[in-house]
Amino acid sequence: MKRKQFLQSSLLGGASLITAGITKAAPSKKYVSDNSPFHLNYAIHDGMFGNNAGKDFIDQLKFAYDHGFRAMEDNGMMGRPVEQQQKIGDAMAKLGMTMGVFVLDKGGNGANTLALGKAEYIEVFLKGCRGAVETSKRCGSKLTTVVPGDFERHLPMGIQTANIITALRKGVEILEPHGIVMVLEPLSDTPDLFLRTADQAYAICKAVNSPSCKILFDMYHIQRNTGNVIPNIDLTYDEIGYFQIGNNPGRCEPTTGEMDYKNIFRHIYKKGFKGMLGMEHGTYNPGKEGEMALIKAYRDSDNFLS
Repeated sequence: MKRKQFLQSSLLGGASLITAGITKAAPSKKYVSDNSPFHLNYAIHDGMFGNNAGKDFIDQLKFAYDHGFRAMEDNGMMGRPVEQQQKIGDAMAKLGMTMGVFVLDKGGNGANTLALGKAEYIEVFLKGCRGAVETSKRCGSKLTTVVPGDFERHLPMGIQTANIITALRKGVEILEPHGIVMVLEPLSDTPDLFLRTADQAYAICKAVNSPSCKILFDMYHIQRNTGNVIPNIDLTYDEIGYFQIGNNPGRCEPTTGEMDYKNIFRHIYKKGFKGMLGMEHGTYNPGKEGEMALIKAYRDSDNFLS
């Protein structure tokens, strides 16, 4: 997906619904740290600590655990070999970490836009939902990211919205019996995308009317598209299933851009949010030092909550 290409250069190369099941686990032998868990449940991703922990994702998970992180997200989980999905899920369960979002394979992105209402595009989406059920069983995640696809200029907005609602209702029929939640993500990567604002996603979630259809509130994208991050959180909070983090400009860690994540995190914490916040961003500085600076940025921002 184009919106994920920022990871390639900077990292060696996206609710109240899901309460993190944090359990105590012994620190790994390779990495030792007395850092306690954060107040909020931040989710790392593959490559984020590759300089300190090495390229093996399991080693990165252990490193992250020893520095207080208790969750992980992986946009490309559905594209990993089945054996690797299971291995990652088993490692996280052993550590007592929680799996965040993975992107639904061919979930209506790009040309397969759900806004058109075409049966063949809807079937691609539903096939992705069925695949997400199997992936969930292996990796333990109950959250999958869905992007409806592109805006269609020759169709009225209301018709496009109705087409998307119809498709998503079919999708939740597959996901809901398994307790899996699709989270709809407004994006800022291109004006061609249909879903761009939190209120737009909110209206769709209300219309789908299922516990398996919620909002992925990516604060980087909301800041770029509309700003007013905290007011938009308040307006849409009862339909938010997941947050993602990234500062603007640069899409890097807290403290590196214009967004005051100390205040944003405090606001989310005071609202009683018990879900995960995905760290879908790059690292401002390179190398081992940059990764440790990222951890410090999260400590500085999160400690403000106590």
